[in-house]
Order: sequence, then C-alpha cells, then structure tokens
Amino acid sequence: MRFRTIDELEDALREAEYLPDRGLSTALFLSLALEKPLLLEGEAGVGKTEAAKALAAALEAHLIRLQCYEGLDVAHAVYEWNYPRQLLHIRAAQEGTVSEAELFGPDFLIRRPLLEAIDSDGPVVLLIDELDRADEEFEAFLLEILSDFQITIPEIGTIKARRRPAVVVTSNRTRDLHDALKRRTLYHWIGHPGMERELEIVKLRVPGVPERLAAEAAAFVRGLRGLELAKPPGVAETIDWAHALAALGRQELDAEVVEQTLGSVLKYREDIEAVRDVALARLVEEARATARS
Repeated sequence: MRFRTIDELEDALREAEYLPDRGLSTALFLSLALEKPLLLEGEAGVGKTEAAKALAAALEAHLIRLQCYEGLDVAHAVYEWNYPRQLLHIRAAQEGTVSEAELFGPDFLIRRPLLEAIDSDGPVVLLIDELDRADEEFEAFLLEILSDFQITIPEIGTIKARRRPAVVVTSNRTRDLHDALKRRTLYHWIGHPGMERELEIVKLRVPGVPERLAAEAAAFVRGLRGLELAKPPGVAETIDWAHALAALGRQELDAEVVEQTLGSVLKYREDIEAVRDVALARLVEEARATARS
C-alpha cells in the first residue's frame, strides 16, 4: 500500500491531472488497502477510464487495459497458443536442427491482458474497460480471476498472482452486471461533476484556457445535460470543447462559435439539430450569466 491516507492518494491523482471527488478517492483508497477490485459505473465520458489511468500514474505502475466487446473470448483476453511458432518448431525438430521441446509450454504461450496482469512481477493496474459490452459468459469467466487472482491453463496448470494487481472494472450500464461479480468488487457510481469541480477539471486539463471561457463552456455543457438528448455530453466532451475553443483563440462564448463547434460536444446529428433549432441561444445566454455570477 503506497498511500497512508486518502489525502495522499488524492494529491497523487491530482498530480496525474485527475480531480476525483471525495467519494471516488475513498473508493480507490479502499480498493488498494483491501486488495479488492473496484467497479466504476456511470454515464460515458464521466472519467471512469481516466480514473484507472491516473491511478496507474499515481502508483507508478504499468497500466494493462482489456477493452471489452461483444464476442470477447479467452484467446483474446487471457492467452492463446502460438500455433505458427509451434509448427515451425515441429518442422525444425523433424529436420534435426533443434531438440524436441514441450509444444504447450510457456515458450509458446501468447499472453493477453489478463494473464499478463496476473503473471507480472512489477506493480500493475488492470483496467477491464466497459465490461457491460462483453457477453455474460465472459463475465462469468472473470469470477475466478477476481476471486483468487489466478488463471488455470489446462496444459500448464494454475498460474497464481505473485503480486496482486490493482483492478478497476468499468461499465456504462448498457446491461446489468451479475450479482456474483459485484460481490467480488467494491462499487462506486461516478456522476457528472458539479459546476465548480467541472470548471476546475477544465482549467487543469486545458492549460491557459481563459477563465471566463472555461466557466461559460462548463455552464453551457451543464445546460445541455438538462435537455432530453440521445447522449448527454460528459466531462470528456467539455474538455475537448474547451481545447477547440482555445485553439480558435476565443475568450468567451457567442451563439455563432457555439453552433460552429457543437460537434466537439454532441456526437449525434439529432442532438445537434435539436439544440440548434430550439435551445442554442438560450443556453448561451444562461451560460454567460452563470459565468458572471
């Protein structure tokens, strides 16, 4: 355990340009102290993946990321055998240029993210990203890993972690994860930040952004989240938009520049058209007023 207090961990995360609220800092601290995986849920773009990246930076650990998707299987997540190399070895052995060797041994094993994280000597943060996108069968397979931090390979045996990785599992809740998995993790929901914290995040992640522009951008995005949109923008979109506005040399918002740069904030055509047609001018004025107050 590298950090003695939550404050120490929080300071290290801030040095990694990540500003967690106290609840998330506490969840990360307990995950490390108890050596228990942490399940982070929340809307897309609220900082779940970035939390794992910042934790790896704070721990000076190797980040190993498993991006989940439908159809993910053991061969892509855990290990597979290097069949071309095995065939070449068989041919070489037949020709007498090399000696016989165990074809299903460690030398012919291709380590994928989960095995790499388990079979590592150094500090590791394992990020299992967007687990809700994977099939339920794969989720069930994870139970052995998250319970005992070990992987069984029939041809070799059971490989047990010599040093437990810190594990962060994320989900956007496109489907519910099973209770069996949740029992093996600590849980924390990441919501959209309050106005003040989002402004602080923008200023940290977009160095040199004008104070007024950052405040107006954060307020405008907060207004967007109050609309019925297909995909409300997250903090990631606020940061991207602030970068875009700063690149244009803007000091404050106006309706014209907002309309021209909406694609940095909204990712669905229907959302962009709805905001342009109905709410754009009003949201700009409200954002400007909020920034002045």
